[in-house]
Amino acid sequence: MKLLFDQNLSPRLPHLVADLYPDSMHVREAGLHEATDTSIWAYAKQHEFTIVSKDSDFQQRSLLFGCPPKFIWLRAGNCPARIIEELLRRHSAAIHTFDQDPVESHLMLP
Repeated sequence: MKLLFDQNLSPRLPHLVADLYPDSMHVREAGLHEATDTSIWAYAKQHEFTIVSKDSDFQQRSLLFGCPPKFIWLRAGNCPARIIEELLRRHSAAIHTFDQDPVESHLMLP
């Protein structure tokens, strides 16, 4: 499972969780640091990423268009990368189950 971290998240996150989510990247690494949500969505779909963001716009897009790509909505507020890392680790079983579900398009994590 590959995660694509949105610009509202730390660019360190792909490296912090590489043991659980190998080949993940931040939008900056993909040259999408100033891209629109539409461009990020298209990139994730084309390259088989699951988008991870705090942006509710992706949740609306996932409801409208379904998957792929899948979307993980982090409702953690403004917090350090360490907290997001812990959240992704604590919910890794649910995230991997979500990845295998052919119907679910988004997952909300508190």
